[in-house]
Amino acid sequence: MDIKKVLKIVLPLALGSFLVWYSLSDISLEILGNYFKEANYSFILLGLFFGVLSHLSRAYRWKFMLEPLGFKPKFTNSILAVLVGYLVNLAIPRAGEISRATVMTNYEKIPFEKAFGTIVAERIADLIMMLSIVAITLFVQFDFIYDLLTKNFNPLKISIGLLVLIVGFYIFTAVVKKATSGFLLKIKTFVSGLIEGVTSIFKMKKKWAFIFHTLFIWAMYVAMFWATIPAIEGLNVPFGGILIGFIAGGFSIAATNGGIGLYPIAVASALALFDIPAETATAFGWIMWSAQTAMIVIFGGLAFLLLPIYNKNT
Repeated sequence: MDIKKVLKIVLPLALGSFLVWYSLSDISLEILGNYFKEANYSFILLGLFFGVLSHLSRAYRWKFMLEPLGFKPKFTNSILAVLVGYLVNLAIPRAGEISRATVMTNYEKIPFEKAFGTIVAERIADLIMMLSIVAITLFVQFDFIYDLLTKNFNPLKISIGLLVLIVGFYIFTAVVKKATSGFLLKIKTFVSGLIEGVTSIFKMKKKWAFIFHTLFIWAMYVAMFWATIPAIEGLNVPFGGILIGFIAGGFSIAATNGGIGLYPIAVASALALFDIPAETATAFGWIMWSAQTAMIVIFGGLAFLLLPIYNKNT
């Protein structure tokens, strides 16, 4: 067995296990259990409803990228492929995209490289949305973030650091543009591919439908986070806190397998900025992560079982 492949699976799980232990070191299992017992599951289910809508919209959005390539997969197979992808990502980061494309290859006869290419383009759109939410948060919470930074860091050092980053980025960009070989050429090719992928979105026939579903998907992500907050009695989070908590949770999911261990820590740290008690913030992070993970495991598991049954006559 390839050691590198084993490490790619084992290391994220090991890191996640450590982060679970670290997160639980700030709150006893008994107290955390009480939060779960006393939680209002109506709001948790409402949050999951928004999560399901985002998955359905993602599956439907996919057809706008596949149709120009000459493929019209069954909507049910698109849904099942998306759900399987999310489930696989819990075990092996980024492997979900491969499994999602594989499902469409096996059951819809779509060439793997074409299916995978559309998924990469989708991820570019999602990256743009995440960065847009970060930008909106910086605008909405500018005074709060500015005060937070100036209280904890020297404004002069921050200004110098930003200036160094801008100058460094400009120099690095100039060097990459002139690259003709080696690692820098790979970066140049990758960035060119990203730009091409983004512009291709605006060239598709149903680009506005694609853009609408992209906005809808991310609105449902934020709504899922927002709707779950009232599940804990007395937890009041301002809109800016919701955005910052959502961003922190989103980056944690990208960093470890489905955010295992890191998601509660990231969300709790974000909410702590708004003077929310550590125990309450940590408990909310665990409830939010558990709800999302349970949804992925249940629906992803069902998708694995239903795929061969649904396609048995094809």
